Amino acid sequence: MASSPEYLEFVLDLLRDVPDVTHKKMMGEYLLYSQRILFGGVYDDRFLLKSTASARGAFPQEQIPYDGARPMQLVDSEDSGRIAEVVADMLKELPKPKK
Repeated sequence: MASSPEYLEFVLDLLRDVPDVTHKKMMGEYLLYSQRILFGGVYDDRFLLKSTASARGAFPQEQIPYDGARPMQLVDSEDSGRIAEVVADMLKELPKPKK
């Protein structure tokens, strides 16, 4: 099941305090980037973050975004400030984009 544009807008609103957020539609789902670093996505109307130490500490519930994928962390909060803090910490843990 593809994610709805309305749910994407809801997630983007939660990410309003995260700098330079962009998204890319891929096979009905949405990949989420900040400062060109992939940090999560919207899959089947679920907001998931890549599994890093920061994400696991803040959001311990794991979900599989699609068959064959690695588990990701389910964001179960609507606190945009908390989400922004977690994403900021994640960006330090994730690989930098290649130029």
